[in-house]
Amino acid sequence: MPDEILTASNWWLLATVALGWLSWSFVEYLIHGILAHRFKTPVSPLHWGHHRTPAAVFTSPIAWVPTGLVIFGATAGMFGIPLAIAFIAGLLAGFFRYEYVHWRIHFREPRSRRQARLRSHHLAHHFVNPRAYHGVTTRFWDHVFRSLPDGWEKDYARAAGRPPIDGPSNLRASLSPRATWAVVSNAMRR
Repeated sequence: MPDEILTASNWWLLATVALGWLSWSFVEYLIHGILAHRFKTPVSPLHWGHHRTPAAVFTSPIAWVPTGLVIFGATAGMFGIPLAIAFIAGLLAGFFRYEYVHWRIHFREPRSRRQARLRSHHLAHHFVNPRAYHGVTTRFWDHVFRSLPDGWEKDYARAAGRPPIDGPSNLRASLSPRATWAVVSNAMRR
């Protein structure tokens, strides 16, 4: 039985899931840095709502459906449906990790130096310079796209002393299609 499970095609599927998971940080950077900040998209009002109310950490899965469909369609067109499903599964795993990391940044004290640095990085985006620090789960793409300012150490120090949020998040509202549509449609009218 194990020999049948680990066929060459199954290894390709597993590798594609891993590639999707590894690709998430780049997709995260594009969505946050480009779609949420540089252009007025349906993602923008949800993101700016988070800037106004940092406890609104969770992004509605409904907001990601159009982006997910585009990625799925492009991947399916190039590599076929099974690999597209595997890639999207990896991206979703990365997305859920992002949601957890983002929640921890705002609601919990860091447990390690790495978490403290990511927390300072993201809080510098919120409270010091929203045109920079677009990575949440990694700083890598901020280095690549030069959205990590030269004075990042000072910005991190300014953001680091903020206490975690005490209170509820927006998890329930983020899962409501009606609440999501209300936020998006109101903001797109402005």
